[in-house]
Amino acid sequence: MEIPSKETRIQSVDIVRGLTILVMIFVNDIHGIKELPWWTYHIPPGEQGITYVDVVYPAFLMMMGMSIPLAFRKRIALGDSQAKILLHIIVRGLCLVAMGILVMNGREIDAEASGVSRAAWNSLMLVGVILFFISYPKADGNKKTLFLILKWGGLAMVLVLMFFFRRKEEDQIFWFDPKNSSILGGLGFSYMSCGILFMLLRDKIWKLAAAFVFLVLLNVGIKAGVLEFVRTFPALLWPFRSGSAASITMSGVVMSMIFLDDNFAKSLEDKFKWGIAFVVLLFLTGWALLPFGLAKIGGTPSWCLFSAGFTGTIFIFIYWLVDVKGIRRWAAFLIPIGSNALLVYLLPDIYYALFRTFHRSIAMVGWVGVWRPIALTALIFVIATVLTRKKVRMQL
Repeated sequence: MEIPSKETRIQSVDIVRGLTILVMIFVNDIHGIKELPWWTYHIPPGEQGITYVDVVYPAFLMMMGMSIPLAFRKRIALGDSQAKILLHIIVRGLCLVAMGILVMNGREIDAEASGVSRAAWNSLMLVGVILFFISYPKADGNKKTLFLILKWGGLAMVLVLMFFFRRKEEDQIFWFDPKNSSILGGLGFSYMSCGILFMLLRDKIWKLAAAFVFLVLLNVGIKAGVLEFVRTFPALLWPFRSGSAASITMSGVVMSMIFLDDNFAKSLEDKFKWGIAFVVLLFLTGWALLPFGLAKIGGTPSWCLFSAGFTGTIFIFIYWLVDVKGIRRWAAFLIPIGSNALLVYLLPDIYYALFRTFHRSIAMVGWVGVWRPIALTALIFVIATVLTRKKVRMQL
């Protein structure tokens, strides 16, 4: 068996990311279907445990981490300086956080105070965000002018909508809550944390492994109450936050250095040996830290480590099947989705903004109701595939 060539894109990364984003769309909608088995939902607040639903967000974090070394290598090849790369990391992370704030606060909009309906505000905001971040092709003349109008017109539309935005909390009117950024915010801060760490420590895998251990210990220290004061640090100055999301992302960076870089594991056998050993270590450490709890809510260390272990196991299998054995036709439909994940992630929010009332009206119970999230996932898959093939891609 030969190591996949660096000249070709490692398809297993896009496949696992595409699979993750489709499952994320599915599980985000299935929570509205009642009377399903417990393992089809998140573990409820206050309870301990983990389901496949609880692993979806960490899987996305880990695959983002795996992409960091690949993106860094690409920018170095283009001749970017470290200062330029650092600026890109910070701007990209902040853009994700800003999008998270817009999306999550949009769900709390007060239509009367804002003077704009919930459906109109959210759908126009998302369209504006997409227009601004679309990677437009190089063009001249009128086409170039059109692309500039679309890009900056999208930003202008978002700014105008932000001006009108109001939300209500206990009969008081407020503007945006900057702390409410949810998944996209977590992705943004984790990207900043691990991107900066990778830029500083990229020459040695053991340094990156040490950074991973640091983030796990940070999470343990906070859960133990020893480092509780860290929670008071401003997120913009301390993007590591509790270390939970960042530790999962950094596990992806380490896995990427094992499989997608030849400086440490030089042969395919070494890659699988070290990759499997790393996954086993994740599970064993997660088991050892179970006294600190096992729950997605609160980001316990064991939840982080088990989630990274499950995702790493899936990646190793798909890497072997697709990039080593060349058995990839079965997963071809996932590659466009995985290579355009941010756009795919935002598309369901446009659907919910426009068809929220209709969608809720068809909610059902039991396994019969599962057709609804399946249909929504299929719809988003078709739209995203068409847009990606038409070269409509978001790029931060």
